[in-house]
Amino acid sequence: MTSTHAFWLAGRQVSGEDTFDVTSPWDGRVVGKVSVPTDAQVEEAVAAAYAVRDEFAATPAHVRAAALDHVSRRLVERTEEIAQLISAENGKPIKWARGEVGRAVSVFRFAAEEARRFNGGEAQRLDTDLGGQGRLALTRRFPKGVVLGIAPFNFPLNLCAHKIAPAIAAGAPIILKPAPATPLSGLIIGELLAETELPAGSWSILPVANDRMPALVQDERLPVISFTGSEKVGYAIMESVPSKHCTLELGGNGAAVVLADWASDEDLDWAANRIATFSNYQGGQSCISVQRVIVDASVYDRLLPRIVSAVEAQVTGDPSDDRTDVGPLVSEDAAKRVEAWVDEAVEAGATLLTGGKRDGASYAPTVVTDLPADTTLACEEVFGPVLSVQKVDGEAAAFAAVNDSKYGLQAGVFTHDLQTAFRAHRALEVGGVVVGDVPSYRADQMPYGGAKRSGVGREGVKFAMDDYTYERVLVLTGLAL
Repeated sequence: MTSTHAFWLAGRQVSGEDTFDVTSPWDGRVVGKVSVPTDAQVEEAVAAAYAVRDEFAATPAHVRAAALDHVSRRLVERTEEIAQLISAENGKPIKWARGEVGRAVSVFRFAAEEARRFNGGEAQRLDTDLGGQGRLALTRRFPKGVVLGIAPFNFPLNLCAHKIAPAIAAGAPIILKPAPATPLSGLIIGELLAETELPAGSWSILPVANDRMPALVQDERLPVISFTGSEKVGYAIMESVPSKHCTLELGGNGAAVVLADWASDEDLDWAANRIATFSNYQGGQSCISVQRVIVDASVYDRLLPRIVSAVEAQVTGDPSDDRTDVGPLVSEDAAKRVEAWVDEAVEAGATLLTGGKRDGASYAPTVVTDLPADTTLACEEVFGPVLSVQKVDGEAAAFAAVNDSKYGLQAGVFTHDLQTAFRAHRALEVGGVVVGDVPSYRADQMPYGGAKRSGVGREGVKFAMDDYTYERVLVLTGLAL
């Protein structure tokens, strides 16, 4: 696992002049060396993608679908190898890493299915007015151009898949920039794409440093940017290129609401276990992990000890161990930031019920109550294994507490009442409402994205394909309709 990994330039494997080490956040060992593209090689990749854009857009659907199906099958065959790679470079517990590979398998399969049915064309009669007699409009979608995909570290395989697969399905060339901390998983996708019949130049995977990203963002040959990462960087990208199409999947501070009708012992046990699991899975490094728990006063005293107990039952330790639930954060600096935010909250009056301790890059699963509203932990995305629990009186107060945030990615609402579910769907200022579960549920085929400062646009294969393309109308004249 310490060999040097080449990158992928216009569909072929290439090495640059320099390398960098990829290290495990768990024990600091070098898990791989990655070759870095030179400026000339980056230019070659962009030029190749731009040159092939018309050819790729015209590629038959069955060619693109076959390539996507191939990647999906090969991911299945290499699941354990890739899961171990994810775990090594990211620190993700192996059981969650296996789940990530499974999701990427589905993403490429969904993309193959969408490639076969996408762009069938919609016909519209125009003779509804006199001036349109004998006219028919046919609307199809065409790629906006080359996509620049910028992926994060927290799902180093699946979020690369969410950039690459929809682009290929839509016939849009793509330049993918994986996260510098976790490039190995993205480069694996290159190995599988290289086994297909896709046109040369239609895809490149370039592990360039973050400080070289602005030049790619500004390049006029890359009119579509799909970015997943922090709010600050995402909006800086969009503001720097106002004429480009930007899809931004940014941060959140996911809220789980437990209402008064979720009151049986079975209900509360289920909610506590789901909250504990999904505030800590991936080390809390998920945009839709549970960060805020908002509980009706009528069930608060029964639910809170269950949550604390379930959090304390999370198994922390070596991510390569099948029993481990919570591994390290991506770096020691990330764990120090979480530690500082929790310490600040406690100093400001929050009550620490469990956790609150750091060991290198690991931070103990943590629960706080009485969190002051003006603390960093209350206002920002913690991106760590920390949750706060808040008591409220009634549904209206609970929904107001969810909306009292600059973020709006997803929310979970524990209720049995269908009317309440529909009220939540109307009232909550988020991109997705999950009823009967935590906000951390995501199906990779559904539209996924946020409101407010959580971003613009949607992922989910079909919806990303819509973002990567635009409608073009063909009007036919003189027809006997």
